[in-house]
Amino acid sequence: MSQGFLVLESGEVFQGSWLGGKPRAGEVVFNTSHNGYEEIATDPSYFGQIMVMCASQQGNYGVDRSFWESRQLWIEGFICLQMQNSQGNSEWLDRLKEFGIPVMDEVDTRRLVLHLREAGTQVGAMVEAASIDEAKEKAAPLINAHKEMDKDWVYQVSRQEKEIISGAKSSGPRMAILDFGCKENIIRELIKRCPQVTVYPCRTPASEILADKPDGILLSNGPGDPAFVQDVVPQVKELLGKIPIFGICMGHQILAQALGGKTFRLKFGHRGANHPVKTVSSGFICMTSQNHGYAIAQESLPDNVTVTHINLNDNTVSGLQCKDLNCFSVQFHPESHPGPRDAEVLFDEFIEWIEG
Repeated sequence: MSQGFLVLESGEVFQGSWLGGKPRAGEVVFNTSHNGYEEIATDPSYFGQIMVMCASQQGNYGVDRSFWESRQLWIEGFICLQMQNSQGNSEWLDRLKEFGIPVMDEVDTRRLVLHLREAGTQVGAMVEAASIDEAKEKAAPLINAHKEMDKDWVYQVSRQEKEIISGAKSSGPRMAILDFGCKENIIRELIKRCPQVTVYPCRTPASEILADKPDGILLSNGPGDPAFVQDVVPQVKELLGKIPIFGICMGHQILAQALGGKTFRLKFGHRGANHPVKTVSSGFICMTSQNHGYAIAQESLPDNVTVTHINLNDNTVSGLQCKDLNCFSVQFHPESHPGPRDAEVLFDEFIEWIEG
């Protein structure tokens, strides 16, 4: 078995076993979930990122396409302590290699995660090499190329054409989704509650969406820095007050900017299925699934915007609401059911808000 290396832009090197795939670079991030490797790898919000899994064993319960959150894998690399790779079961490893995604195991993931928590998220490259010096030489151009790529990651993962999907209900609100990298489970949750869901590319003009006369619009999750998403915030500003809006994750950050708020980069982000969030009005605490590297600066929000949820790990804003403009949003993923269903009620609340 050959040697694999993760080389960080700051010069640190982490060694492991190279299990296949092509050398790639990306933002090196970690996820605290104990399962869900398929959902994570197929979530467009992980575009441009090398995934380090905190849970020791990966691939140990096989593969099931019905769990996929999109039509492809989006991660740039997969790192773990132990990868299921036996004669009887190597399905997950095989699927990663099929998409050319580099895979390493036997990595000291505890040391790597502690380093990322201390030093913060940074770009790294995964390469196969015979020595550390060779690994650094191979990694340097990959890291530089990644840092020079287009920073509007939302546009790179969004649908390019409008898609109309029939829902399970014969009555109820017709829903629109502005696709910033929308997970399939968000669409599934709306399909269960609506007669029709229309998914629009991220740069669709507000006038085109309003011309279709949807009853509500959901701003979806998506990858990257919200400050670099082009042509979207002005369109959301134009929608404000004209249609009920619900934002999730990137949608939450875009909505906050449209309302006048600002975002900032978190040191190492929130990624996992075990993040406690407090509802400010009731004190109710739910376990949430989260995946983001940026947050809303609370002091930047205007007076007519109310903070509705707080992340109890670091007291960052996890939800907001503006009754004047008929919109609300959350920084977590209510469609992911980690509680297992603590936050799913938000979809029902959105429907009730529209019909109310």
